[in-house]
Amino acid sequence: MQEMEEDKGTVCVTGGTGFIASWLIRRLLQEGYSVHTTVRPDPENKRDLSFLTSLPGADEKLKIFSADLSDPDSFDAAIEGSKGVFHVASPVDFENKEPEEIVTERVVSGTLGILKACIKSKTVKRVVYTSSASAVVFNGRESDMMDESFWSDLGFVREKVTPNYVSYIISKTLTEKAALEFGAQHGLDVVTVIPSLVFGPFICPNLPASVPLVFPLVSGNQHGFRFLKSPIVHVDDVVRAHVFLLEYPDAKGRYNCSSHFMSLDKLYEFLRAKYPEFSIPTPESLAEIKGIERPGLSSKKLLDTGFTFNYGVEKMFDDTINCCKKKGYL
Repeated sequence: MQEMEEDKGTVCVTGGTGFIASWLIRRLLQEGYSVHTTVRPDPENKRDLSFLTSLPGADEKLKIFSADLSDPDSFDAAIEGSKGVFHVASPVDFENKEPEEIVTERVVSGTLGILKACIKSKTVKRVVYTSSASAVVFNGRESDMMDESFWSDLGFVREKVTPNYVSYIISKTLTEKAALEFGAQHGLDVVTVIPSLVFGPFICPNLPASVPLVFPLVSGNQHGFRFLKSPIVHVDDVVRAHVFLLEYPDAKGRYNCSSHFMSLDKLYEFLRAKYPEFSIPTPESLAEIKGIERPGLSSKKLLDTGFTFNYGVEKMFDDTINCCKKKGYL
């Protein structure tokens, strides 16, 4: 790892125990930032946060605060003194434990509370909000490639999408819209990053929701194949885009962040050669799979700023599979 760079000031990352957020904290420390991060309240101190506190530079430059989206004021202390805020925290409930309206209300009001705390701080220059391709692509419109002008349509989502995912898609769509509207109304600089399916290594203790989508190809479990017709991106490219957009003076509005669209044929060839120990299903056997063919996500706006993606498809799968092997998931 490179030497720590000079001090770039303090930034805040919400939801620090998540897949993207923990990797973002790692990169920010590496690039010379002091980081405040928030984790959900843990009154009995049962949660092991050593995966964050043991990061290089964390001793001197990482402070962990307790905060909860249900109590937006709880973010004030972490945001105070920060020049930038990365709002990454978002509940992921694919089991429909709570009604969609309750999830959406909590996430939207929590996000607006965080944005109000940013204004109150008088130090925050920009907020980077982590959205999702699910706020873009579910609209029933015929297009192979969607840019930032596309939004998911809530009626389409409720009618056409598997019920487990409806709550997540709607809350991400409405929260991104609310964040951008609030920023415009109150003169707060809000930029959103819209990643596609995120692969790559992870330091958080729980298996990230997107990572098992790699498994069907190596395990032969056909259920997951319908997700594989999706645009993808490496987690490190996603966090680099976050940091880049915090620092890029002319950043405005939404930025799609997706580097590749996977072809099953190409993946089959690569995985069969690279991982002979797995029984990789052939493209012919996958021809029957009825999955939603998701449109590509155009990252032209992000690339036009001068940002570049560092990772190809092979590296994404390599890093994901090796990390899962190391952690005992494969």
